[in-house]
Amino acid sequence: MRAPRWSWSPSWPRTLRTRLTVGLVVLLAVGSAAVGVAAVVELERFLTGRVDQQLAEAGPRFPASLERGGVPDGRDDHDGDELGDTRHQATGTFGARLVDGEVTHAAVIRSGDAAADLDAGLTPGDERRLAAVPVDGHGHTIRLSGLDEYRVRAVRGLDGDVMITGLPLEPVEAAGHRLMLVSGVVFGIVLTATGVAGALWVRWSLRPLSRVAATATRVSELPLASGEVALPPRVPDADPRTEVGRLAAAFNRMLGHVEGALTKRHASEERLRRFAADASHELRTPVASVRGHAELALLHPGPVTPEVTRALERIAAESARMGEMVDEMLLLARLDAGRPLERRPVDLTRLVLDAVTDARAAGPGHRWELELPEEPVTVEGDAHRLHQVVANLLANARLHTPRGTKVTVALRVADAEAVLTVHDDGPGVPAEIRPTVFERFTRADRRRVDASGGGAGLGLSIVSAVVAAHDGSVRLDSEPGSTTFTVRLRATSAS
Repeated sequence: MRAPRWSWSPSWPRTLRTRLTVGLVVLLAVGSAAVGVAAVVELERFLTGRVDQQLAEAGPRFPASLERGGVPDGRDDHDGDELGDTRHQATGTFGARLVDGEVTHAAVIRSGDAAADLDAGLTPGDERRLAAVPVDGHGHTIRLSGLDEYRVRAVRGLDGDVMITGLPLEPVEAAGHRLMLVSGVVFGIVLTATGVAGALWVRWSLRPLSRVAATATRVSELPLASGEVALPPRVPDADPRTEVGRLAAAFNRMLGHVEGALTKRHASEERLRRFAADASHELRTPVASVRGHAELALLHPGPVTPEVTRALERIAAESARMGEMVDEMLLLARLDAGRPLERRPVDLTRLVLDAVTDARAAGPGHRWELELPEEPVTVEGDAHRLHQVVANLLANARLHTPRGTKVTVALRVADAEAVLTVHDDGPGVPAEIRPTVFERFTRADRRRVDASGGGAGLGLSIVSAVVAAHDGSVRLDSEPGSTTFTVRLRATSAS
């Protein structure tokens, strides 16, 4: 079974500033915790050593005195020392005497008065733990049921018995707990202050990077596809000795290169647009002249051979086609130049009805269907150019689909938009030209359609340009057996 792939949690900080601040605080917290633990451990080790020293100084006097009720009698103990007076023992001192592993006497000083309370209250488990204490003269830690943790030291007496003396570890533990509390409070204050100061420091340090990001965001929002582009101001100069400063300088150089390239591209587009407009304008007259002379020659009453007649007819037809192409190129050049179109209320319903009627006459071999709303749909725009949009879409469906194809033209209103769709069940637009279908001089493979003629590949580019000039949109959805062009325009009235 494939192991699940690990990924960042959505709650993990994503900005560099936050991650640096959190990382700084976490590292400081880990360091503070390590220092605090080390200090507590060392303090407990030191205090435990002092307890062992006290046990060594006290010796077995207290457990030895338990044979006589804890009262001194002036005699020497088993190891030669004078018996101790239990009244001089510290509160909490524990003593026990073991013979053959059995506890014979055990007591603890609870109030500083030996005669007041010497009962240790040991359980069988406590006695087993006492019997297991090594008789080596070193301190060992054990837990007694009624007395908590004790540090005990066992030595052997002269008559073979075992004397165990113990002191409570509660002061040691209390000192450790207090140190932990104080350390936690101090480290918490330090971490809070460090987090605030670190966040301000990181924010100040990353200000140049924030300026780079802000400038990059403004550049990313610019329409760079075409037209004249004004790039935002450059990133303010930063210290070139820092990584952020070098990044800002490189980013500024990149913006300079991009701006230069865009300026050159715009100048080239302007030259090409002016050339297309000038060439189209200059060609209109000679093309019309050629067409007129050809038509005049065809009207000559004298005898003309069939070959000459056909040549004149072809000249007239091609000059007419060239004239249409020149007009289309001139229209595109004017639209590219941003010349405003006429803005008047246009009855889109009547316009679509007329265009479909013309399409039926031009393409009787196709099946034409029309779906119109009950109430007229009105848009604001240029009636002549909008009629050209519908006519070009219908001509495209007629020229690029075989006879018998069903073409459905539908008009409706949705979300304050007039939606015009032209759908056909033909072979579809080839996949290789779909991305560029609205570009100029894009033509489908003529072998896929009838030999009924066709344009120069400017029809759909005119559709796209005119619709864009009306602040609308056009979209193509095509697959074998289904092709739909959808035009959306802002409606001024709806059913």
